[in-house]
Amino acid sequence: MARILVLQHAVNETPGRLGMTLRDHGFKLDIRRVDVTPDEGGRPMPTDLDDVQGVVSLGGPQNTDQSPPWMSRELELLAEAHARGMPVIGICLGAQLIAKALGGEVVRMDTPEVGFKKVRVLPAGQTEIMLAGVPWDTHQYQSHAWEISEPPPGAQLLATSDASKTQCFRAGMRTYAFQYHFELDRPGIEALAADDARLLEEAGVTETQIDTQCDEHYTRFAQVGDRQCVNLAAYAFPFSRLLAV
Repeated sequence: MARILVLQHAVNETPGRLGMTLRDHGFKLDIRRVDVTPDEGGRPMPTDLDDVQGVVSLGGPQNTDQSPPWMSRELELLAEAHARGMPVIGICLGAQLIAKALGGEVVRMDTPEVGFKKVRVLPAGQTEIMLAGVPWDTHQYQSHAWEISEPPPGAQLLATSDASKTQCFRAGMRTYAFQYHFELDRPGIEALAADDARLLEEAGVTETQIDTQCDEHYTRFAQVGDRQCVNLAAYAFPFSRLLAV
């Protein structure tokens, strides 16, 4: 049975609501914790993409200027999956890895973008089927000190924010990168904030402020996130392809 390969880079950055939605749509997830050894519960990346229907690259505390053993292989795998025309989805670090793998640029920000920040869907995104039903202005949860300063050549920029220009882009037909964490539920946001004490300090944000922002924005954020996940399950990974394998 074909599977969706999910590359996980940290214990608290799981597939979240995206993983639940994909499973609800009948897909099998092959989740691999690539940043730790097998003795620590990790699983290495596959040596090929046989029987893989698509790839999801999740967030993580790492940066693209680092060179842990798994990162070069993941960059190769993302580029190969894209070249094959497979669905490729990146979130936060995963979005930055896609950008780097396809020839874009990722740089350190002067001030990290952390917390619920307004993301604006650009005109190109307003007719993008993968963003159907997503409000043109919505608060998304951010947690990054690096940003995609230049999307890959030929990529279409779909969404932006005041602090970080590249919030969502499409490369080719089936590769989508999201800088923001639409996949998180509230416990996931709280766990990520607790893990990112240094990042919060650099951004001038406290966990208490994150809790307050959640009180204000989470209900709508969750509704929009659910719609985004359904779009990906229906259009990036359509069930008809699963039946055809």
